[in-house]
Amino acid sequence: MQNDDVWLVVPLFNEASVIGDVVAQCLPVFPNIVCVDDGSTDASADRAEAAGAVVVRHPVNLGQGAALQTGFDYALSDPAMRYVVTFDADGQHQVSDVEAMMDRIRSGDVEVVFGSRFLDERTEATALKRLVLRAAVSYTNLTTSTRLTDAHNGLRVLNRSVVERLDITQNRMAHASEIVAQIGAMRLDGRRVAYAEEPVHILYTDYSKAKGQSLWNSVNILAELIWR
Repeated sequence: MQNDDVWLVVPLFNEASVIGDVVAQCLPVFPNIVCVDDGSTDASADRAEAAGAVVVRHPVNLGQGAALQTGFDYALSDPAMRYVVTFDADGQHQVSDVEAMMDRIRSGDVEVVFGSRFLDERTEATALKRLVLRAAVSYTNLTTSTRLTDAHNGLRVLNRSVVERLDITQNRMAHASEIVAQIGAMRLDGRRVAYAEEPVHILYTDYSKAKGQSLWNSVNILAELIWR
């Protein structure tokens, strides 16, 4: 089956109104989806499961970083897994972008593919939001052994060797920079992990903005980075 060596890891918190559609859109292309329900107080877990995803539950809300680590651990329990995709639950990521990223990583010359909003013009964001996000990228590039154009994009593809070595300890928004920092410092067979970026379209809907994709959320990311 196509992509049966891929697991989509989807952190899930109170997304009952959209998660069923998100899973349904992904399943025809990516049959292995694990949603980590991070202490939701609505029907998110039930709707994800009904749509065809595997659901792992946190009894309380631990944060997106913790949800990703739980999803990684679950995916690693499948010996056939070769790649993990981190994918958001709110409908802002596009399956077609993941397919392009998978083509890139399957070429064999990189172990990680990061999605970037800033490599083409498809993602509509205000000038101020772009400025804040680019400031966060500059800070991440300054403090890690990486050079990226978009360090806080939740769409990533990682090969198994990288997933095995990741250990996320930052549970809130700073987990994205922690992932980048660990990948930048990681060695495989004595060499640095090879990574690339691919352009992706992040769809900012009224719903996703209300769920935390506002300008203030971008400011909070930058503030948390500096505080950490």
